[in-house]
Amino acid sequence: MSIKIRKEDALNYHMQGQPGKIEVVPTKVLSSQRDLALAYSPGVAEPCKEIAANKEDVYKYTSKGNLVAVISNGTAVLGLGDIGPEASKPVMEGKGVLFKKFAGIDVFDIEIDEKDPDELIKIIKSLEPTFGGVNLEDIKAPECFKIETELREKMNIPIMHDDQHGTAIISCAALLNALEIVEKKMEDIKIVVNGAGAAAVSCTKLYIALGARKENIIMCDSKGVLNTSRTNLDDIKKQFVSDVKINTLQEAMKGADVFIGLSVADAITPEDLNNMAKDPIVFALSNPNPEIDYNLARKTREDAILATGRSDHPNQVNNVLGFPYIFRGALDVRATEINEAMKLAAVHALADLAKEPVPDMVVKAYGTDKIQFGREYLIPKPLDPRLITTVSPAVAKAAMDSGIAKYPITDWAAYHHQLQQRIGIDQKLMSRVIDRAKKNPKRVVFAEANHHKILKAAQILKDEGIAKPILLGNREEIHKLIEEYNLDLHDCPIYYPREDDDMVNRYAEVLYKKRQRKGLTYLDSVRMMRERNYFGAMMVEFGDADALVSGLTKDYPKTILPSLQIIGTAEGVNRVAGMYIIVNKKGTFFFADTTVNVDPNAQELAGIIELTARGVKFFDMDPRIAVLSYSNFGSSQGEVPEKSREAVRIAKAKNPSLVVEGDIQANVALNTQLQQETFPFSALAQEGANTLIFPNLASGNIAYKLLMELGGAEAIGPILLGMKKPVHVLQLGSSIREIVNMAAIAVVDAQLHEQNDHL
Repeated sequence: MSIKIRKEDALNYHMQGQPGKIEVVPTKVLSSQRDLALAYSPGVAEPCKEIAANKEDVYKYTSKGNLVAVISNGTAVLGLGDIGPEASKPVMEGKGVLFKKFAGIDVFDIEIDEKDPDELIKIIKSLEPTFGGVNLEDIKAPECFKIETELREKMNIPIMHDDQHGTAIISCAALLNALEIVEKKMEDIKIVVNGAGAAAVSCTKLYIALGARKENIIMCDSKGVLNTSRTNLDDIKKQFVSDVKINTLQEAMKGADVFIGLSVADAITPEDLNNMAKDPIVFALSNPNPEIDYNLARKTREDAILATGRSDHPNQVNNVLGFPYIFRGALDVRATEINEAMKLAAVHALADLAKEPVPDMVVKAYGTDKIQFGREYLIPKPLDPRLITTVSPAVAKAAMDSGIAKYPITDWAAYHHQLQQRIGIDQKLMSRVIDRAKKNPKRVVFAEANHHKILKAAQILKDEGIAKPILLGNREEIHKLIEEYNLDLHDCPIYYPREDDDMVNRYAEVLYKKRQRKGLTYLDSVRMMRERNYFGAMMVEFGDADALVSGLTKDYPKTILPSLQIIGTAEGVNRVAGMYIIVNKKGTFFFADTTVNVDPNAQELAGIIELTARGVKFFDMDPRIAVLSYSNFGSSQGEVPEKSREAVRIAKAKNPSLVVEGDIQANVALNTQLQQETFPFSALAQEGANTLIFPNLASGNIAYKLLMELGGAEAIGPILLGMKKPVHVLQLGSSIREIVNMAAIAVVDAQLHEQNDHL
């Protein structure tokens, strides 16, 4: 499903808190006068003198080696055209975010108020001392060709105009695999390229580099076929003039094996598709609407292999599969350029990766039982964690083999590990959960729908197809808020327990039977069913909803009690526990128990270890568990270390395969070097802990809240572990984003509940 973006949401996203999407964060400690003296005067003079004596030392003492400039003059922005440099800045910041998220590369975005290509070249060339690479973006053709060509000649760092080469690299990988499936050869096929802009030109050149024959390629622009009868063509288009005696796209489509669309929506018709050869390959890459509707094309030609630029259809040609990893490889060997060999290496790496077995975490993220090489899986998925460790090494090796790498890699195993450390899979955790939820959205009942945050989150969940919201609360109040915030939730079911007597009475009867021998009268049951948390829990118990999310406005214990009384714990679980996911630049960590158990004994703590291990696996990660204390492996005595040691013993006796250690201090659990030096016997000595079990509620609660406020970590949760059916409790005062995340987790929990493998 395509994502629906509302103007108000987009504007609020960009201006809330600190305006924009990026900031500069120091990488060194600056906590004392000595630190400041080292960072600036007088200490900074020392690296300056070293660099003055040897310019290559700039990579040793500054951030240049991991810093890319994303540069635009705003003349060809997205589908917006020439909107100017200031208006292009949100896009360039966004590109910087993608560099960081997918490849760990830092970015300065630079918007330049200059349209003259010669002047623009001078300006960008002058920036070479600052950056390790330059990503040109949204510069209109034909100037972009001249700018990139001359900068590559004049500069000794990697330069790439992603609008040209990104699409070319990804589409080439898809084309290679599509041709393999239909058993056609590159040198034999007839290709029609519709569009003659930067991306089309670069795609065509790369197809030729892969073996396509120029005489078999017909390129069209808005005026028709580029043939010898056309006059006033620029030098770029003249390269692709054909001798064919046809003038229209429709004529060119007859007998074509491949159609590459880089033009406008609805450029071709079902008739054009029917005129193509057997097993046609159609890459309709115009965004947001392709050259032919995907479903129409599928209906017209069942033998067609289709790709678009959209995420809601198979075979998305997405530049994010390429540019982060290409620059990563180029920077890591200090390549002096991004040459054809490196681009082709990226093409083959992507094509080959699609033929390998897909990890379960990727399959689950996309909500399907199986993803395998074939007509609907030509290229890897954007959330595949193997991209960085596949494409970047291939690009780096190609740079080395072609003699342009100034810093060759010698230990490829170590480099592979470095790449995983830079980005790994951690930053994509919630992306995978949300994508997985979208594949089979479930009914999530919100007990506090009279709050604008819940309604705004429900709007996002509905628009993006993550969940099917059910709203509890006063209908009049909810409708008033819907109108006030200009939301479109009128088709979402709304229940008001104080008015829906039939449901209340039906639910009360069930509650009464459950708890009549625990002091509850029928009138008590009716009264309780008028409360939304009880009503919502009973909706889940009855099957009228698939999951419950609540807690925005009430304390945790008050929110969880109705669900415990009505739904109860899962089979074999004596008590529930709360887990937070803590995400920072060092990775993803799981904290438990942070919300439920005040002071568990050793047996109860062992149960929390088991629940948390299951919860970590829910997120497709292998738990490496540290049961925390103020001592290390018996170095101190006391109630806490003894409880931690006993809990580990019980947990390992029940599940010997668990990777768990304790008692252990928090810093030691995370510091592998310290463990290897002092406690080499530790099961956590090689990779460190990613799951921290706290000895009591106070320590866990304090730890995650301090990290959020002082450590700049993002916290996802609390996630309720051990319930019989999906119930998830929000943190008091959660943000809209946190509500959406929790609802997505609840949906996936409900999906897995159907398979009897839930949190």
